Amino acid sequence: MAKSDLAKEIPEQKGSSVSWGRLKLDKTQATIILCGFYLFFSLAGNIAATKVTSFGSLVMDAGFIYSLTFTWRDLIHKQLGERAALTTIWLAAGFNLLAAIYFQFVVLLPAQTDWANSGGQAAWTFLFGILDSSGQGWQSVLSLQMRIVLASILTALLAELIDTRVYRIWTQGARKSWPQWTRVFASNAVSIPIDSLLFPVIAFMGILGTQGLVQMIWTNMIVKAAITLLVFWTIYLVPEKPIYEES
Repeated sequence: MAKSDLAKEIPEQKGSSVSWGRLKLDKTQATIILCGFYLFFSLAGNIAATKVTSFGSLVMDAGFIYSLTFTWRDLIHKQLGERAALTTIWLAAGFNLLAAIYFQFVVLLPAQTDWANSGGQAAWTFLFGILDSSGQGWQSVLSLQMRIVLASILTALLAELIDTRVYRIWTQGARKSWPQWTRVFASNAVSIPIDSLLFPVIAFMGILGTQGLVQMIWTNMIVKAAITLLVFWTIYLVPEKPIYEES
């Protein structure tokens, strides 16, 4: 057999990467992309949640981007397995806690006079500070950001771990052949109500009145369910087979 013919018989080796559409990813790249987006949704959602917004009778925190973590967790589970999903959940909790602690430290740093006079220090103290740089800014409760982070960690660990369990059950036995969107709806149907109930109570009790708190709980459920309806199809963007090749 000629050398040119032999070359035709042997497929071209591409290392540990595989084409995904126009992308060529190895497992490391796939892991960074999938887990990185999850961490972004989690951190950005917790910071944005410091603002409470309303649309008519609907009251909610502005961290609704956090609701994308539930479906994105399903994508990680689908591609990288349950262990990777659980690791990402715990990692996100740790990152959010470290960020909140760092923000506390930033509040204590000396504030430039013009910036402080324009309201910058007061805003940071309200959102992130337990003590301000003068030592007089002690708040009766933890800073709003710290409460949000603690609420997020507790609810995320509970809701996301339950989400992981339900997803695993749904991919075993007879349900394994069911449409993939049923996995998303089944896991989110359990995790979203838990998250929507616990998070506002822990993060905003004492800051919002009872009526506002109840409205926030119902609004969170409605909005997160609506977002699930809008993005559930993304489970199909990631094929059942790995988007990478093992090295």
